[in-house]
Amino acid sequence: MSRPAQEGVSPDRKHIVICADDFGIDPAADEAILRLAELGRLNATSCLAEGPGFAGHASALRASGLQLGLHLNFTESIGGTVVHMPVSALILKAWLRRLPTAQVDAQIVRQLDAFEAALGGPPDFVDGHQHVHQFPVIRDALLRALAQRYGGRLPWLRYTRTGQMNGVPMGLRFKAGIIDLLGARAFAGRARGMGFRMNRRFLGVYDFQGGRTAYAGLLQSWLAGAEDGDLMMCHPATRTIPGDEVGRQRRAEFDVLKSDEMAEWLAKNRLSLGSDPKWGLTP
Repeated sequence: MSRPAQEGVSPDRKHIVICADDFGIDPAADEAILRLAELGRLNATSCLAEGPGFAGHASALRASGLQLGLHLNFTESIGGTVVHMPVSALILKAWLRRLPTAQVDAQIVRQLDAFEAALGGPPDFVDGHQHVHQFPVIRDALLRALAQRYGGRLPWLRYTRTGQMNGVPMGLRFKAGIIDLLGARAFAGRARGMGFRMNRRFLGVYDFQGGRTAYAGLLQSWLAGAEDGDLMMCHPATRTIPGDEVGRQRRAEFDVLKSDEMAEWLAKNRLSLGSDPKWGLTP
């Protein structure tokens, strides 16, 4: 699905992925992501394949130059989702192995089908809304489905092991560590054993508070610590989305990411964005 977003990348630069999550959740998010792609601030977006805005933007996504991924959903009631619940309840049921496996399997297949129907091909990568792709039961079903469908050309996967966190407040380091503990290494072990590639480390975790000033400060810390093959997630939108837990921070993220300063921070830290999934991904 991907095509190069940046040509002539210098070998002395670090190649990272900046991925905007939640494409398809709302027109405000979709508009922001496509605009940031035009500006060269992103090189990937993770799509809710059953989201209301996803299929209608298929042409724009294909033309965007972004890597296009499936944002596996088990927590939002959208489309034909059967298994959906607050992430806290999902964590409990997953760790107790009480999720209905047949329904989990069917939900994964349906979302992959929806992605392919809209975009005409498989995802470049797969991750999870609220990191559900790494939870017990779901992770095994997902890896099986991907291996069966795409065994000749596996998508790469999001690995949420914490990246370098210098300059990030302790409370946010703790939150990132919790996400890491919620299945990241078990998921990675299984995935590597099946031949999947992943990003090196994971950046972008915070509390969705503080407006533009706080986000700009965190962003500079993440970029300063980024290494070759790291992935940073973001959640931009052109306005606040009603009922959305990320709230006003989506607009704050968009404003910071589209700024001239963002381009300067990428250059200062010798970071390059490109669409070749081989760059820096680990076996």
